[in-house]
Amino acid sequence: MNCSEQYPIDQVIYTCQRCGGLLDVHHDLEALRRDITRDRFDQRLGAADLPYRSGVWRYKELIYPTIPDNYIVSRPEGNTNLYYTPQLARWVGVSKLYLKHEGENPTGSFKDRGMTGGVTHARALGIRRVACASTGNTSASLAAYAALGGLEGIVFFQNQQIALGKLAQAVAYGATCIQVEADFDRNLELVREVANKLGIYVLNSINPFRLEGQKSIIIEMLQQLRWQTPDWIVCPGGNLGNSSAFGKALYELYALGLIDRLPRLAIIQAEGANPLYRSYQRGLQSLEPIHAETIATAIKIGNPVNYAKAVRALRWTDGVVEVVSDQEIMDAKALIDRQGIGCEPASACSLAGAQKLVSRGIIRPEERVVGILTGHILKDPEATIHYHDQTLADIRPQFPNPLHPAAPDIEAISQILEQARPQTALA
Repeated sequence: MNCSEQYPIDQVIYTCQRCGGLLDVHHDLEALRRDITRDRFDQRLGAADLPYRSGVWRYKELIYPTIPDNYIVSRPEGNTNLYYTPQLARWVGVSKLYLKHEGENPTGSFKDRGMTGGVTHARALGIRRVACASTGNTSASLAAYAALGGLEGIVFFQNQQIALGKLAQAVAYGATCIQVEADFDRNLELVREVANKLGIYVLNSINPFRLEGQKSIIIEMLQQLRWQTPDWIVCPGGNLGNSSAFGKALYELYALGLIDRLPRLAIIQAEGANPLYRSYQRGLQSLEPIHAETIATAIKIGNPVNYAKAVRALRWTDGVVEVVSDQEIMDAKALIDRQGIGCEPASACSLAGAQKLVSRGIIRPEERVVGILTGHILKDPEATIHYHDQTLADIRPQFPNPLHPAAPDIEAISQILEQARPQTALA
């Protein structure tokens, strides 16, 4: 993306051999403009068979147009709900708020959309072993799709602060799981070194074919809105693969005439894992890696590999970057959960960040906002329980719903039901 050097798609490569920059999958937009219409994608809705039953491969022309259908590894993924949430909209302070819930993918996170693209490309290359470094969700997705595609999955974890819901998935799906005494950023370096030495295919978001699959989040969301573009798209930012993919999707859709304007992108980071936010405060001139710490383990990344692509997405969309505390994340999560929707902690950055941007006058009350929820509530049940029983360090829950121990008799239970009233800001 820096020097415009081109490589064939059957070459195993993750960064440019000429300048070291990140790689993009390049589509012939002129050719696609003659063939792609909203009606074509709309006619595929409700398809019973693959590939179009997938919420990724429904948009095959914009994901990987030349791949034969028999190479596609799909569970299928996508087709996630877009929730209209008027009560949360009032809390945020906007007229309309939608939440696109990527936790409804097969393994419980948006990573499935990217993994179907990455594992499919691995099969096309004839590769038998795939690997990733992970804070949890990528490992679950890689393990599942590798198993489905008949490949060997290999996962590098850090040896602490891995949510058990995510670790359990990688183990259960049969991946080789390696716990390394290092954080995510060092694990990603190790994966790339080991993969280069042993001929293993890397499926972290440095892989451009993964990001092509993640573009479908935006395409599907716009289709669900009848191709009416919202004013803002708000998403969590960790390794910045999603925000990078979102920018590329919007750029391509606008160039193809499928949307008539670009929404603004807001990337929300946790206070303890905010290298992009710090760079934004300096005018996006450079990235300075940090040691990351946050309860939102899915975005606990201090040296995001897709920084350059995220910067490009921000510039394309006149985007902004905001930061929220762990306290704000967990309180926002409690409100999303209380709507019967639910999400893992990192997802709640979207709601907390939107509310903060409204309070600062950046998002206007009359604007329409779509927040992206990236993971399922059961990805990190410990965080949920400890929030409500008020045992999370340095967090004072604003909306607790504690457990009520009771003696086994009607009087004791009746007294609890008479006195207990869960707190909520949305009543």
